Amino acid sequence: MDIILLEKIDNIGGIGDQVKVKSGYARNYLIPQGKATLATPENIAKFESIRTELETKAAGELAEAQARAAKVEGQVVRIKAQAGAEGKLFGSVGTIDIANACSEFDADIERSEVRLPDGPLRILGEHEVELHLHADVNVTLKVIVESNEPDQAAVIETVIEDQDDD
Repeated sequence: MDIILLEKIDNIGGIGDQVKVKSGYARNYLIPQGKATLATPENIAKFESIRTELETKAAGELAEAQARAAKVEGQVVRIKAQAGAEGKLFGSVGTIDIANACSEFDADIERSEVRLPDGPLRILGEHEVELHLHADVNVTLKVIVESNEPDQAAVIETVIEDQDDD
């Protein structure tokens, strides 16, 4: 199905690109979300008349995402969790926990913007997490998962150091 993109979509194209995508992807996601329109002669003419508005809007969204990235850049988030003697969590730290922890430094991070390619964090220690704030803006956030029991912290640090030596 041929469509015209109304905003930049990862791995598909940029504003105004005419691309061919699977019809289900277009009908069920891109068109209902307002990210694309069918590539008919009428829609092409309509798109050309509003092209500058869409590009201005996209530039504003990019600037906003870059400002949010600057606020998050270099920040360290500490999350306390219950853990066993070997440093394994009794559960996990997921995208919701990380997004909520970012509120410490007034960053409005949505859970869908947190990328955990290896799944939820299940061990204590320091982790690098990628935040995908915009199609062109990615930033790395350092997340430190700590034990919520103070007497266990020293034992956990030695376990983590032993793992690093291997």
